[in-house]
Amino acid sequence: MKVVQSQNIIKPVILLKILDDGRLVAVDSQTTIRYLDLVTLKTLSGFKVGIEHQYYKANVVAFSNNGKYFATLSPHTKESILYNVKSKKVIASVNRHHGEASCVSIDPLSRYMFSGGDDGKTFALDTKSGKLVFTLPVHVDTVNDIAFSTNSNWVATASYDRKISLFNLISMAPKEKLKSHTAPVMKVEFIGPKKLLSIDKNSVAIIWDIHTAKVLTRLEGIHDEITQICISWEKKLLFIGTVLGYVLLYDLDTYEQLSHRYIKISSPVTALELHEQSKHLLVGTQDGFIYSYYIYEGEETIKELLRKKDFEAIQKEVQKNPVLQFTKIYSLVSNLWTTALQKAKIALQNGDRKKAMLLLKQFKDIPAKNSIIKKLMNDYLEFEKFTAFAKEGKLTQAYNLANTYPIYKESKVFEALENRWKKTLNLAQKYVLDPKGIQQAKDLLTPYRGITQKTKFIQQIMSQGEVYKRFRDAITQKDFQICFELIKHHPFLKEFNEYDSLMKYADTLYVKVHKFLEQGDTHSAVKLLSILEDFTDFKDEVKELMREIESKQKFFNAIEEEDIATAYNMMAIAEDLQQSEDGRKLQNRWNKDIEKANEYAVKGDAEGVKTVLNEYLKISSKYRPLATIFGWTYMIQLEFALKQNHSQLELENGIKNYILNFGIQDQIENFFNQFKKKFPQSKLNIELLSKGSLSMWRPSMIVKSILD
Repeated sequence: MKVVQSQNIIKPVILLKILDDGRLVAVDSQTTIRYLDLVTLKTLSGFKVGIEHQYYKANVVAFSNNGKYFATLSPHTKESILYNVKSKKVIASVNRHHGEASCVSIDPLSRYMFSGGDDGKTFALDTKSGKLVFTLPVHVDTVNDIAFSTNSNWVATASYDRKISLFNLISMAPKEKLKSHTAPVMKVEFIGPKKLLSIDKNSVAIIWDIHTAKVLTRLEGIHDEITQICISWEKKLLFIGTVLGYVLLYDLDTYEQLSHRYIKISSPVTALELHEQSKHLLVGTQDGFIYSYYIYEGEETIKELLRKKDFEAIQKEVQKNPVLQFTKIYSLVSNLWTTALQKAKIALQNGDRKKAMLLLKQFKDIPAKNSIIKKLMNDYLEFEKFTAFAKEGKLTQAYNLANTYPIYKESKVFEALENRWKKTLNLAQKYVLDPKGIQQAKDLLTPYRGITQKTKFIQQIMSQGEVYKRFRDAITQKDFQICFELIKHHPFLKEFNEYDSLMKYADTLYVKVHKFLEQGDTHSAVKLLSILEDFTDFKDEVKELMREIESKQKFFNAIEEEDIATAYNMMAIAEDLQQSEDGRKLQNRWNKDIEKANEYAVKGDAEGVKTVLNEYLKISSKYRPLATIFGWTYMIQLEFALKQNHSQLELENGIKNYILNFGIQDQIENFFNQFKKKFPQSKLNIELLSKGSLSMWRPSMIVKSILD
């Protein structure tokens, strides 16, 4: 790959980020912030924070998407600091980690700054006020990375304890930890709304389904220490930067490694960013360079080569830049190859090798294609013999050749053989049902006895005629549960025409279900799904579709009836509903109301918070996020009371009330330590107090003051 543009900012580049307004931000290891022109990479403006970062494998700096906030670890990493970019003033700092702060991040909606630490804790601060709002599930070792889903619904933390913690920012509830790594997890990144990529210290890369907490796959071909991750906007491509200066490339649909050295530079990769509009990959390095690469380099060359039908040269271009295989122009090349290959097979089946070679001639100079062509031509050398065996009824020899050369199974000759087998089988079945017809059935099936894959079915048919009769009767009566129970115990039934008809019927139902769903006719879809759920192959998908339909019906009925409580509750159950137009409106409404409520929370005004969020107090799915904001509000009240020198008794009462409502959290533990410093004579022991929890909190617990 050729460098389109480059810029040297002298010091290691530790962050490259394209903001919502299109500006490119570059941050170096001395925390000098530069705004660059995306085309020329020239510096347009900037400012200096002046904090030197000697260690930056973790995210030691972060920028909000809206460009308003900037976070960094302090000198010597004793704390993390949040800045207002416009005023250049500190909004807040987190100095409550037991040990050092290890990483920082800001969520995509610019609501929270997160600070991870060596103590395994991750604190979330409100970006506007700088106040601590909540903490994420605690790890037992250092937090190495913090990542968010694009829609900001989920946050993930990676830790030295080899686990990944998931937390839902909508419900404010944790999900079970992901456990499969055998080494410390160093990096995490979301791939769309449902998948997560994690990388450990041994460069083992795992892709997870976050809803099932299951491993989808492990990426192959990583033999270097990974420093940075970047995912394309369509979630199709994964770029991985390494300490040896390589950028690896993966296909996120197939999880295949497309290139182990897509880019090679002479310095460790320390930052990666992809610009959607210009299709440029930006690479920052330890030696202070920023490079820009056009990921579709060679596309115009392919267009010209296609006009000349120089497929060998096209393939060489794609080998140089594997991203080209995702272009529309290359899909035309792929279609030409597929069509030519299919036509060549037909020509070979007709005995016309010259025509087949003529069709494939234009591809023979491509090594990968040439090996396919050679194998194809060699395999078809025996096809004439195969055809002769089939015509002469030498079935054992014909099937043996088909097993030796599986490509013959794509031919019409093999299709005719299979049709003949099924007709013979069906006729034998009829004879088997009549005790007097057993010998006739045996005679019919004799030619197939030497064929391994047929013999076992013949034996089963001859001995289990009654099973077939029950199977056929079950189909007639449309008792599909019995059908599949019989198939489970007697696999030979899959050889019958009745089984083929059964599966075609299932496919037809499946297609009709999706047509009804597209038309919004859920009633008809549900009726068909109730039939389809008896089909083993469709059971899991039917359950999922039924759940989705039920959720959508309840959700859209609730929207129509202006039943906001049910609508929000259904969104909490089915996250996909949040992507609907009505779902986005409701979520935006909630986000705006929370933003307003935060303004009261930061003043400790519980009445104001209650007024703003009043319509959510009867929505069960909102209880936990409501508990979070009211807990924050009461914590502010306690902090104010301590500063305003309220009495020991009042403060003790407030602490008791807080723990009774919300349980023991880092916030109240930290406050209690401050309280004990001021009132060392207090005999209050928070471990002995009655404890509530965020999950048990209810709106009936709302009071004007936690001190009362």
